[in-house]
Amino acid sequence: MNKLAAAGVMACVLLSGCASITGDSVQAIRVETRLADGTEVRDADCELFNDYGSFKVRSPGSVMVHRSSTDINVACKKDGLGDAQGTGTSRANSGMWGNIIFGGGIGAVIDHSKGTAYTYPQWMQLTFEKIMFFDRRDDKDGQPSLGREAGNTSVSAVQPPAAPAAPPVSTVTAENKAP
Repeated sequence: MNKLAAAGVMACVLLSGCASITGDSVQAIRVETRLADGTEVRDADCELFNDYGSFKVRSPGSVMVHRSSTDINVACKKDGLGDAQGTGTSRANSGMWGNIIFGGGIGAVIDHSKGTAYTYPQWMQLTFEKIMFFDRRDDKDGQPSLGREAGNTSVSAVQPPAAPAAPPVSTVTAENKAP
């Protein structure tokens, strides 16, 4: 490989950067709460959580969260109202794709494990007594991410996941025991 080609490859790798160098492991998320008719509800206690921990904010407000490859869940409470719940989808950002295209697997693995390769929706408006889903792909500068309601399920009807079924137990009896 000649020196000019090697310099070109090195420049591409260095200029692409990896998300852990050019990005940050935290991200601000704005949280607002509303009633079903669109009326703003102020001073709701909201908690966002992912595999890195729990982050609290009072609506409307912003909170710094640790980025992760896992989605971020949001639960807001206000006396006299049913809960507002939401999930923000974690999406790979351009730093991850730069790593894959120019830097190879090592940078992608590092950024994946540190969370820097992922981004959440920047602004979520939750609705009390509803479960909402937010996707960063719907983000528009200066506007909340378009939330999608989870069917016609109200928050009060949501049940925790069922415990996994126990594996079948095999018993040996005198009738099926080999001679």
